[in-house]
Amino acid sequence: MKIRRTIIAIDEETCNGCGQCIPACAEGAIRIINGKATVVSETFCDGLGACLAACPQDALRIVEREADEFDPEAAAKNEETEKALRNNDRDTMSGNCPSAHCRVLVSSDSPPEKDRQAPHNDRDSALTHWPVKIRLISPGASFLENADLLVAADCTPLAYPHFHDDFIKGRIVLAGCPKFDDAEAYGAKFAEIFHANPIKSITVAVMEVPCCGSLPMIVQKGMKRSGKRIPLKTMVLSLSGRVLGTKKYAA
Repeated sequence: MKIRRTIIAIDEETCNGCGQCIPACAEGAIRIINGKATVVSETFCDGLGACLAACPQDALRIVEREADEFDPEAAAKNEETEKALRNNDRDTMSGNCPSAHCRVLVSSDSPPEKDRQAPHNDRDSALTHWPVKIRLISPGASFLENADLLVAADCTPLAYPHFHDDFIKGRIVLAGCPKFDDAEAYGAKFAEIFHANPIKSITVAVMEVPCCGSLPMIVQKGMKRSGKRIPLKTMVLSLSGRVLGTKKYAA
């Protein structure tokens, strides 16, 4: 039944798909679809606007118009379903996937003779562990203890030509995309990692594009949830592979 009431409106031109509004919506009314925040059903949106403050782009607003009546029971069931899907996704990605099996990689001082004949095999990778994806790393992995973490947006190693030497060397890598992955799941995973391990420092590497901007905030939220205070800095890379700037946060 359509009635005149307040409801959330999302400006698709302004929205960058960061997903920060999703955990702020208690009814689970918002999802990222085709890279943009979308109200999936008018019946799930109460129109109160709890999600507005979470949007770093100011892409959300409250409007009054003809809309389906808010159904609190349907909204509650929807949120339960969304939580179950997120939990199942985390369990699947972290527990049952062969790629999630933790391994410490030991690099040799020099590659075998047959490998030295191949181009670009004259140096070792700086990567010391597996897996590297945020969603796959177990908070109990041994390589996280007393680690200097590098939280890297997926595109950064493709843009920066010396990523192994300048970023990965001496750090434990956690890589992911804040635009296309679940921001709430990332925050929960960081909180678990920070709570379970004595982390020495965190470096967040992001691209200059807007959708990367939420990654440092997600890390900070995870730190706050864990109750830990860890030295944190963000490094922003240009599309052409230059370091544009560094920002340090008080521990």
